[in-house]
Amino acid sequence: MRRLWLAVLLLAASAPSLAALRVVSLAPSLSEIVVELDSAGLLVGVLDAGERPAALKDVPSVGRYGQLDIERLLSLKPDLVLLWPGSVGPAQRDQLKRLNIPTYVAEPHDFDQLTTQIEGIAGQLGRPERGLKLATDLRQRLNELRQRYHRDTPLQVFYQVWDKPLYTVGGGQIISAALDVCGASNVFADLQLPAPQVSVEAVLQRNPEVILAGDQAQLDAWKAWPQVAAVKRGQLLLVTDKGLERPSGQMIEATARLCQLIAPGR
Repeated sequence: MRRLWLAVLLLAASAPSLAALRVVSLAPSLSEIVVELDSAGLLVGVLDAGERPAALKDVPSVGRYGQLDIERLLSLKPDLVLLWPGSVGPAQRDQLKRLNIPTYVAEPHDFDQLTTQIEGIAGQLGRPERGLKLATDLRQRLNELRQRYHRDTPLQVFYQVWDKPLYTVGGGQIISAALDVCGASNVFADLQLPAPQVSVEAVLQRNPEVILAGDQAQLDAWKAWPQVAAVKRGQLLLVTDKGLERPSGQMIEATARLCQLIAPGR
C-alpha cells in the first residue's frame, strides 16, 4: 500500500497542470492576446480601457483601468488572472496576491519578451501549439521589418505622449523597441521611467529629426522652434494608431504602419 501511495504522489507531481477554464484579464493588451490565441471563450471578465475587440463585447467588466472591482472579480470565480502590473494599484495587487488566485504577470519591455509571454499565456490556456505558431509568425514579421527599415545611422525620434506637462516614453518602454524596428532611436532612450516628464529645453538639446505625437496641435506647437531638425525637415508626424499602446500580437502590424509613416516608400 505504501508503494502504491508513493506512486500516486509521484504521478501527481509529474502530471501537467490543468489549463485555465475561467480567465479574467486585467489589461486590454492581455485580452487581445487571448483573442489572438483563439481563446476568447475562456474570458469570464475583463478590465476596461478603451474600445473592446468585438469578440469580447458581452464579457462582464471587472472595472476600469486603475479601478478594479475585487468583489466583482471574485464573483466570477476565475482560475487564472492575467495581470499587467500598471493597470492595478499596488494595494489591489497585494490583495490579489493574498487571495491566492493563480496569476500570470505580463509586462513586456521589448518584442522578444512580448512573443515569449504570448507563448507563456498560451501554455496557461492549454493552447501551446497555437501560441508557438503565433509567436513564430510574429518573430518572422519583425525580422522582415528590421531588414526592410534598417539604417546604419538610426533616425533620432522624439515620441510625445502629452504636452502639458510634456511627457515622452523611456527606453524601457516597448514603443522604444518599435522605433528600433523602424530604423529609428528614441532620443530619450536613456530614461528608464515608462513615461518620463521632460522639458522643452531637453528636447531642443537632443534635436530630434522626427517628432511623433497623437495630436496635430501638439505637433504644430513645435513650429515655434524652427531650429529643431524635425521642424526644418517637415517631419512633425501625426500618429493616430492606438495599437502601439497595446503590446499584443497586433502591435507588430501597428509597428509596420509606424515604420511606413517614418520612412515612406522603403
